[in-house]
Amino acid sequence: MSSTARLGYLGMGLMGLPMSLRLRAAGCELAVWNRSAAKAEPARAAGARVAASPAEVAREADIVFMCLTDAAAVEDVVFGANGLASVPGRGKVVVDFSSITPAATRDIAARLAAANGMRWMDAPVSGGTKGAEEGSLAIMAGGSQEDYDRVQPYVAHMAQRFTLMGPLGAGQTTKLCNQIIVGGTMAILAEATRLAANSGIDPMLLPQALAGGFADSKPLQLFLPRMAQGIHNPPIGHTYTMLKDLDSVVELARQTGTPVPMTAVASQMFRLVNATRGPESEALEIYKLSESR
Repeated sequence: MSSTARLGYLGMGLMGLPMSLRLRAAGCELAVWNRSAAKAEPARAAGARVAASPAEVAREADIVFMCLTDAAAVEDVVFGANGLASVPGRGKVVVDFSSITPAATRDIAARLAAANGMRWMDAPVSGGTKGAEEGSLAIMAGGSQEDYDRVQPYVAHMAQRFTLMGPLGAGQTTKLCNQIIVGGTMAILAEATRLAANSGIDPMLLPQALAGGFADSKPLQLFLPRMAQGIHNPPIGHTYTMLKDLDSVVELARQTGTPVPMTAVASQMFRLVNATRGPESEALEIYKLSESR
């Protein structure tokens, strides 16, 4: 693929905006779209063209990246009014950074290919907003080797690691494995932080004390201080996103006969956060479930 490929990006949310800004910083020609146009203004200021619809982006882009909330949003952007399916798509490829189920990925990809010949890669991301801003994301992909090779030079501007895991849906399955670890770790860190605080230990010393040991991890170093200090803005990730992903894990586990008892507990804990703190709360507010009243 030529280094002058025209790129598009749909979705200027917590992840999409910083990822699109990295493409612009690398000098890529870029058209962007967001349902609420105001969120695309920083991309416009960085030199991106703001389009009026997903179809307008797809008409002029060779590769269309997108990062949307859920499968319903992806469905609407692809097949809704002025969606991707409404324009000629042969020779173009969509790289979907959204986290949706493997089954939904395969269904949407097959229907889009039948509608206009546009190709698809599922490429959910891990690393949060900090990773999106720094270009240090881990991206796990599903699709063909040909499409992977085609988009890799551009994904490299946004990610430290971009791994082809297998055919369509494999990226989403890998992301669900990732979310088992991340969601479960958040729940465990909340317990450790609360136990330290309730026992008279400053929980802010835990990351320093445990650094280099078996309990050390990026989540320990990043998440625990935010929990202990009540820092939740800007959010690393929303509760509704974590709950959606863990519910998807439980459903896929049911379909495959896989026991996931720890994930099932974590999903119910995030359901409590969703009910008590609200869906837009930061997922790390799981720590607040154990507050004394």
